[in-house]
Amino acid sequence: MKITDLHDQLGYRTINLPDPDTRITDGYTSDLLSDVIANAPDGGVLITIQAHKNTIAVCGLAGLRAVVLCNDREPDEGMREAARSDGVAVFVTPKNQFRVSAEISKLL
Repeated sequence: MKITDLHDQLGYRTINLPDPDTRITDGYTSDLLSDVIANAPDGGVLITIQAHKNTIAVCGLAGLRAVVLCNDREPDEGMREAARSDGVAVFVTPKNQFRVSAEISKLL
């Protein structure tokens, strides 16, 4: 799926979108960042409530291309800056992680 599908088809609010042509090939749902580092698939999207800059650093280590923050979690300024600097897309939705995981899996 294209990364823009997260906004265009699912209605998630875009915080950062460095490259609209980015392809998402998988997803991973977790709030434990060490778990994300160990198990998240390269080229995927992280579904989480962790709205801070360490989440972006973990995306870089794991090869993730985007983050969807659930439950209307707003990224702090440190996360926004890190996402811009590292080229990681960030989206926000009021939906919970279960719903978001189900929605994204249907698009993959």
